[in-house]
Amino acid sequence: MTYLYETHMHTCQGSACGVSTGAEQARFYSEMGYTGIFVTDHFTGGNTAMPRDLPWRERIERFCAGYEEALAEGQKRGLDVFFAWEQNYDGDEYLVYGPDKAWLIAHPDIEHWSRAEQLEQIHRAGGAVIQAHPFRNRDYIRHILLGRKYCDGIELANAGNAPDFDLCAKHYAEACGFLTTAGSDNHNCKKQDPARLMGVAVRERLHSAFDYARLIRAGGPIEPVYPAGWLDVDISAVPHTPSYWIDEDLGDAWRVPTGIDFLQPVQTWKNDIMEGRA
Repeated sequence: MTYLYETHMHTCQGSACGVSTGAEQARFYSEMGYTGIFVTDHFTGGNTAMPRDLPWRERIERFCAGYEEALAEGQKRGLDVFFAWEQNYDGDEYLVYGPDKAWLIAHPDIEHWSRAEQLEQIHRAGGAVIQAHPFRNRDYIRHILLGRKYCDGIELANAGNAPDFDLCAKHYAEACGFLTTAGSDNHNCKKQDPARLMGVAVRERLHSAFDYARLIRAGGPIEPVYPAGWLDVDISAVPHTPSYWIDEDLGDAWRVPTGIDFLQPVQTWKNDIMEGRA
């Protein structure tokens, strides 16, 4: 038996781009047959609905409102509802699993952390970090930035992506040996196509966000769930998008060209990654 979880979704209470309330999202996923959801609203670096001119504790209280509403609705329906968040840096975004509202309140310096500091502190708390939709290419994203030093795995499939973006992620994960997840990135359940829903399947029911974080850091077992045929892309029709490694230790030169076309077969460039030439 497996248990199906949505790992990436938003509410209008926590995300400025969110449309659905926490309660609406919980009802939707319950009706779709999910075991549970992670509410991953946009945090301070991204398109958050959190007010920026209030004391830190009040900001976090506001930020968690969508999750708490989803939790209350989920408890009525037998749906597991867990807290998480999505942090943005320079278009590269990370899903953070494990710590809760009390932990955020106790760490007001978090919004100033580098990627390396985020990973270190989240690990210290027992959590895990996944780079969300690493190859997403949109007008607000200036570069494809790959934070392989700053995460525990990557989101292989995301319903907000085009399939060719996710094919890049598949090749990247295979070359680097990354654990992979999937998520719907659902902002509006009334317009979310059930046929495009994604998530992860796990073998044991989760009892906390820390359970999921432990699975991630143990390397699974976690099965990404996405529509059949999602990655069946004609790579010859997809333009090459330059990609960069992130290395915060390099100061102003932190963006390092990979020199790799991630849509090409893995064996053509895997050795360069593993031997550190790319």
